[in-house]
Amino acid sequence: MKAVGKYLIIENITEELTSNSGLIMTGEDMGNLRYRKSKVVSAGTEVDCVKDGDTIYHDSRAGHKVKLDDKVYGVILEREVVIKM
Repeated sequence: MKAVGKYLIIENITEELTSNSGLIMTGEDMGNLRYRKSKVVSAGTEVDCVKDGDTIYHDSRAGHKVKLDDKVYGVILEREVVIKM
């Protein structure tokens, strides 16, 4: 599979975060965060800043989901990426 144009196909990375007071944040708490960590599965043909395999942070409200080969992926635009690790 290959993304085209400025699109990225991503796979979400599940993180377990701990607050300053030591509390482990639940999945519901994580859903309230603005940005989500993901791995780039396929960078589009016109994408300049990231490449396949990069870890990124992107707007959690952006894009949409697609099911391919019984696996759910996210599809976002390159402009939704805020951090490249």
